[in-house]
Amino acid sequence: MPHDETNQECVRQRRWVNVRRVDECQTLDEVFLHCLPAFGGAYLRRIYRILDHAIGMGCPLTLAVAGPVTVSGQHQAWLIPLLETGWVAYLSTTDAVCYHDGHRSLDGYATGPVHEVSINSDDAALRDEGTIRVTDMAFDEAVLLDEDRFLSAVLSRPEFQRKMTGTELRYLLGKYYAAQEERNGKAAGLLATCWQRAIPVFVGAPGDGSVFLNSMKLWAMRQAGVIPAYGFDLDLHAEVFEACAYHRWGLFENSVHALGTVILGGGVPKNYNLQPEPALGQVLGLAGVRGYDFDVQIVTAPVTDGSLSSCPPAEAVTWGKVDKDKYLQTTESMQADYSMVMPFVVKALLDNRARYRRMADEIGEDPLFAAEPRARGYLRPAEGYRLFEQREDLCRKLTEAVRENRDWLLESATYPLAAK
Repeated sequence: MPHDETNQECVRQRRWVNVRRVDECQTLDEVFLHCLPAFGGAYLRRIYRILDHAIGMGCPLTLAVAGPVTVSGQHQAWLIPLLETGWVAYLSTTDAVCYHDGHRSLDGYATGPVHEVSINSDDAALRDEGTIRVTDMAFDEAVLLDEDRFLSAVLSRPEFQRKMTGTELRYLLGKYYAAQEERNGKAAGLLATCWQRAIPVFVGAPGDGSVFLNSMKLWAMRQAGVIPAYGFDLDLHAEVFEACAYHRWGLFENSVHALGTVILGGGVPKNYNLQPEPALGQVLGLAGVRGYDFDVQIVTAPVTDGSLSSCPPAEAVTWGKVDKDKYLQTTESMQADYSMVMPFVVKALLDNRARYRRMADEIGEDPLFAAEPRARGYLRPAEGYRLFEQREDLCRKLTEAVRENRDWLLESATYPLAAK
């Protein structure tokens, strides 16, 4: 191509910087699209646009959340409203998030168990008065003791006296939290919402939190002969397999044949959300498995620290966890505290949904979907995918696929080990 034509093509492909005054914007969507032209704001704009794209095409989302999202009340502010849209297929988080989720349901805390304190508090004085601090959130130590009593009583119930996956544990726990919340006139918490909507909740490090510590207490009581029996146990193999079955569902059975992930904070929840692809393709050797089509993450860790928390989607491409053909257009990683931006992102997405709902009520869904195809994804059924109710069938289908891959799997389990 001649030099002049090359220059003209380059000019045509440029993305010109055009902005809109904030006082001319009518919606948060317009603010995100037109008032964040550069630098950190541009990262946020790209994350918002990717989410808008994924939701508009009806792509199921998986969500990884690290950090004290329940003790701080963020789950009620923006996380539960996001789950209530029906866009999220399953959730990966920490045992601590599940533990602290129960505090507001406990008896005796009509005004709420958590209060604000200064980040620069005198922690020795707080300790002397029996106050526990999580950054700028605080609660009396009695809250933890009451939560421990509640969990020990729940885990002693007959339905827990067997081996089960962590998703089963958290589903049942959500039912008990919901009963407590209803009795005490409290809004539904995170696990109660996931129980109501059959959203699976995964915890990749179950031993690193106080739900499991209470199970350890009951186990120790049995070992010491304090109680006659305790039968609860976690089936980690089945839980990881279940996560793989859901990923396979998203790629091959859901009508969109794609998955997106939203990663808030890093650590184990992030990796748990990303590991089904290598588990299916690399470890189980199943054909046609892809990573996520959409991947947006908001993390505080700098990429130079070499941690999993900080690694961008591009690095995940090399592992197969993110689709290699789409990551340049549909992934982004932003270094920030997600608590600062997620209320605004979720609000903008919910406003879009509400706008499409008003339009559907006015002109009907079919004319709306013809004129605005993205509205179909935004207005997908709010009851969601209810994957927990499909877990047995989806795991059975994955088991059949494993059985069909017998020869490859047998070969993959051999290695010329060195003699001792």
